Amino acid sequence: MKFGKGTKTNLSKYMMYGAVLAVLLAAEGWLGPDIWLASTQWLLVAAVLSLFGIYLKLN
Repeated sequence: MKFGKGTKTNLSKYMMYGAVLAVLLAAEGWLGPDIWLASTQWLLVAAVLSLFGIYLKLN
């Protein structure tokens, strides 16, 4: 798939927002009951989203 420069920037921004949301869900799982995934799995999702977000920003 080919994306334009503006599309990559927007997608990168949304992936970073998703990573922040995943970290918040990990914190919620640490404080109380897990939501869909365990806390460590949410942290892995956050890491993958942030890496793809950085990749799209640099590319």
